[in-house]
Amino acid sequence: MQFDDDANLDTSEVKDVRGSRVPGGRATIGGGIAGLIALVLGLLFGVGPDQLGLSSGNPEPVATSSSLSEVQQSCRTGRDANSREDCRLVAVVNSTQDFWRGEFTRRGGRYAPASTVFFADRVNTGCGTATKAVGPFYCPVDRQVYLDLGFFEELRTKFGASGGPFAQAYVVAHEYGHHIQNLTGTLQKAQDGRQGANSNAVKVELQADCYAGVWAHHATRTPDRSTGRPLITTLTDQDIRDGLDAAAAVGDDRIQERFQGRVTPESWTHGSAQQRQQWFYQGYRTGDMAQCNTFR
Repeated sequence: MQFDDDANLDTSEVKDVRGSRVPGGRATIGGGIAGLIALVLGLLFGVGPDQLGLSSGNPEPVATSSSLSEVQQSCRTGRDANSREDCRLVAVVNSTQDFWRGEFTRRGGRYAPASTVFFADRVNTGCGTATKAVGPFYCPVDRQVYLDLGFFEELRTKFGASGGPFAQAYVVAHEYGHHIQNLTGTLQKAQDGRQGANSNAVKVELQADCYAGVWAHHATRTPDRSTGRPLITTLTDQDIRDGLDAAAAVGDDRIQERFQGRVTPESWTHGSAQQRQQWFYQGYRTGDMAQCNTFR
């Protein structure tokens, strides 16, 4: 995956609080076994951490001398995105939102943007206080995506994904898929508290995978607002394979087999590895969000 060196990155779409201190309260799930359970349950989940038993309340992080937004200072151009992980994620956020902004306009609607928050270890959100154990998530209350960048190393080392820049892009695009569901009224279907292979929770996650594939289909043709040229200039077959591999790595069956030694479909919340790959590829192959109806 390559970016246009001369493109200007829009860092206003990302909030970098990695050097901030979160005041008051404490997350009720941390490391160890409890943290592992939270990660297994919460990985790439479409609702906020309050649904995972984390503490409520959302005071703003307090900036320290080491914070004040690394990305705003360092992530200026596509050249930066080609050399730095955090800048690459800024570029993916820009590309994803550029696509959905245009898609909503094409369909006669209006896209409401969502910020992505980079945090380290712990963050307060409109959905409650979360630790990095929860994994990446979208909070529908404050309409923001939350990422602890250390997760991407865990995706490779703990979950067995091959890694690569596009594996990271897939995760970001999946979370923005949840934002699209929130805007269109679909996300609430996952809030019925049910689990299992045929649950709405699984169908919502698979649709978000499909929406991630739709973005990928159009990524190298989506014009950047700063240049009018695509921000992403190259996606290779290997990139797509990395995305498919990441989708499989976070399938419920793979996670359950790895961490509990058995597969229990009645407790699934995200779908199997095969399903997650299938729906990502469905979106990528068709490029049409109308082909992402997992509720049929």
